[in-house]
Amino acid sequence: MGTTRWLDDEEQQTWRAFLGATQRVREELDRQLQRDAGMPLAYYQILAMLSEAPDRTLTMSRLARITRSSASRLSHAVSKLEAKGWVSRCQRPADHRTTLATLTDEGFEELASVAPGHVEQVRRTLFDHLSPEQTRQLHAICRAVLGDGTGGVPAAPAR
Repeated sequence: MGTTRWLDDEEQQTWRAFLGATQRVREELDRQLQRDAGMPLAYYQILAMLSEAPDRTLTMSRLARITRSSASRLSHAVSKLEAKGWVSRCQRPADHRTTLATLTDEGFEELASVAPGHVEQVRRTLFDHLSPEQTRQLHAICRAVLGDGTGGVPAAPAR
């Protein structure tokens, strides 16, 4: 077994601040979306990702990767979104083993109606506390941590 690389005091303070900040942002966004649209943040993220995809359609496996969700958790969420008429699923015609998720017109309308309030909450909860330089630094830090160049999930539907 190797030696444990314990966090020094500054790293420990940074880690705890990071945990607190990310928890606060997620809670505030989830609360706003539940209040205004009756949906959790995870559902909003699914709708937003589909809104930006060609033909508003993604494979379920790609959607799971983009939203950083397990296949079973995503399937459960998409079932709820299907019940609301916001998403539809079908088998890919050329490959019946692949399931496609598509944002419906009703889903896009719901997303478009919820997006302004969501974006305002993102501003209040995160960006209003940061300078432009801090925003650039946060972006660089997040991309480094993600290591995949995605930069995260968009806050508004594609126009």
